[in-house]
Amino acid sequence: MTRSVVQASLEVLGGSRPLQQLAEWLDPPSYERLQLRANLVRSLNRGASTGRPDHLLHRNVSVRSVRICRITETVYEASAVACENHRARAVALRLERRRGHWRVTALEIG
Repeated sequence: MTRSVVQASLEVLGGSRPLQQLAEWLDPPSYERLQLRANLVRSLNRGASTGRPDHLLHRNVSVRSVRICRITETVYEASAVACENHRARAVALRLERRRGHWRVTALEIG
């Protein structure tokens, strides 16, 4: 699940996936923060008029590694390394099980 959420989140930022696909995985505050960041990245990508692919943020993403730490039976924290073009990014998230469903309650993308 962690790998999928990280991959999907970075694809949302890159504009290749709609944010609505993450609605059931993210809690409302995390969803709103990702939406704000996606809007910012989209405006930055529009401003990069050189046409060079290294100016496009969050493109060609692949998740390289994932580490998970159990906090309690219903709470896990995870970190991931994702690579895109010429850059590596760190992603941290907190997963909590509520009413039998896992949700991301914190998502930090470096």
